[in-house]
Amino acid sequence: MARQSLVGMVSDDLLNRIVSGEFGPGSTLPGELELTAQHEVSRLTVREAVKTLEAQGVVRIERGRGTYVNPLSRWTSMEAVLRATSEGENDTAASVQLIELRRMLETGAAELAATRITAKELESMRDHVTTMRAAHHENDVGRFVDADLAFHDVILQASGNVFVAVLFAPLSQVLSARRAQTSRVLQIQIHAIHEHAQILEALASADPERARLAMDSHMAQTMNDLKTFVLHI
Repeated sequence: MARQSLVGMVSDDLLNRIVSGEFGPGSTLPGELELTAQHEVSRLTVREAVKTLEAQGVVRIERGRGTYVNPLSRWTSMEAVLRATSEGENDTAASVQLIELRRMLETGAAELAATRITAKELESMRDHVTTMRAAHHENDVGRFVDADLAFHDVILQASGNVFVAVLFAPLSQVLSARRAQTSRVLQIQIHAIHEHAQILEALASADPERARLAMDSHMAQTMNDLKTFVLHI
């Protein structure tokens, strides 16, 4: 196997161990010799693998002391952060920060979409709300989540800003996982249906400020539901 492939394999394994909690923030990674023996690769391969994680902000190398795992807030790789939030142990801060990010981006997207959304897109959103209601009554969480995500995707596309959609694309996996977690709570489903209906009405009115406020209300409700029903804080 080419060394570059080995470097990726070793760095990926180390990231998995960090994400799983084996090496928590502030802890030290095993030394080069130990990692060399564990992975049956050269010291140079291990060194480059660790440097890959350093470049992503996942670890920091302190000469003469060792390699330390950084807190998630210092990671600079979107891929690494998403893996930590979707595959790692439930991280309260990450859950809250994800909604904060959505609030910043989606309120703006709704404001833009208000004057750009087409009749066809509005009809698609109505269909998604109808599906959410049906899935709620049938207790079909998977179908509910799919319709929820699709509803928001229409708004992102209707904003007409390509950067908004590009920014959200890498978040799709973690958003789906988080929605599946929160949407198991029936009261959260009820709140979501009401908020989505309000957003739909606001967009149909073509009033940017009303659309922005409707989305902001939804994000505020989502944050409150997360803290009340899931995180219990």
